[in-house]
Amino acid sequence: MSVFARCLSITFLLSILCFTVKAQLLDDRIIQINGVIMTADSLRAVPAVVVVKNQNRGVQSSDKGVFSIVCYKGDTLQFSSLGFRQKDFAIPHDLKGQYYSVIQLMVQDTFYLPETIIRPFMTREEFDYAFRNNRIPDDQYELARKNTSDYIMRALAYTLPRDGRESQAMYQQDQIKKSFYYGQMPNMKLFDPIAWGEFFQAWKRGDFRKKRY
Repeated sequence: MSVFARCLSITFLLSILCFTVKAQLLDDRIIQINGVIMTADSLRAVPAVVVVKNQNRGVQSSDKGVFSIVCYKGDTLQFSSLGFRQKDFAIPHDLKGQYYSVIQLMVQDTFYLPETIIRPFMTREEFDYAFRNNRIPDDQYELARKNTSDYIMRALAYTLPRDGRESQAMYQQDQIKKSFYYGQMPNMKLFDPIAWGEFFQAWKRGDFRKKRY
């Protein structure tokens, strides 16, 4: 066997050995992080986004705050959720094994938005004209007040037909009157002042006028 062949074989074996060692070291750095995200004051589950810092990788936790992500030892995880302060968790380099559990507590945060002024019109003159001439539609409260006014209720009572209960009451009143004068002539209302008053009121209203259809 020539010297060149021996050197080539040794180089090939060293390359395989280096690749194996590198793969083993790389596999030893990989770790799976399992955890849950909760509030710091009440331990309530918080759905959040977990991102590996400076890398375009991340996961979304469940509605119970549970998450699982695979990364390298030494990476930094960023936890962010709407209404909570962002938290960072640095994975130690000297962890043993490929699995690690984390309970991340989040603290609520208050956001102060800048002032925003919304103007529906371009100029003050347009606003003045619209304020004077535009008709604002009634809200639900105003519509309900108008529909239950005394005038509307009287008009509805005058125009709407009687229901079954009212018809039954009218029929019973008529039967009572007939039973009261059963076997005799009913009283004549010719000299009844109340009847004459009702007659004059009907005459003034025009109830006896000839109606044209």
